[in-house]
Amino acid sequence: MTRHVLFVCSRNRLRSPTAEQVFAEWPGVETASAGLSPDADAPVTPELLAWADTVFIMERAHRARLAARFGTHLRHARVVCLDIPDDYDFMDPALVRLLQTRVTPHLR
Repeated sequence: MTRHVLFVCSRNRLRSPTAEQVFAEWPGVETASAGLSPDADAPVTPELLAWADTVFIMERAHRARLAARFGTHLRHARVVCLDIPDDYDFMDPALVRLLQTRVTPHLR
């Protein structure tokens, strides 16, 4: 069975695309990423949330924004906060290590 994992940050430019790429090759996992800001490179949509089994958000504030805008579309997905601040560049080795540490236990 394939698990659908969605990574969400603010603008979908650094943290969530890094996470999507890091976990894209995991066996039995399909990944996507999106952002909550109006200017996000790939915005969160109801369709993405319906597709996702697990939604990883980067900050606690993202949970409230996600619930406010898409509450009815979150009923079946598990939402996990990674507590990763917007302090990293795309594919920053420190970000990759942090993602591996915090996401891996949820994918086993």
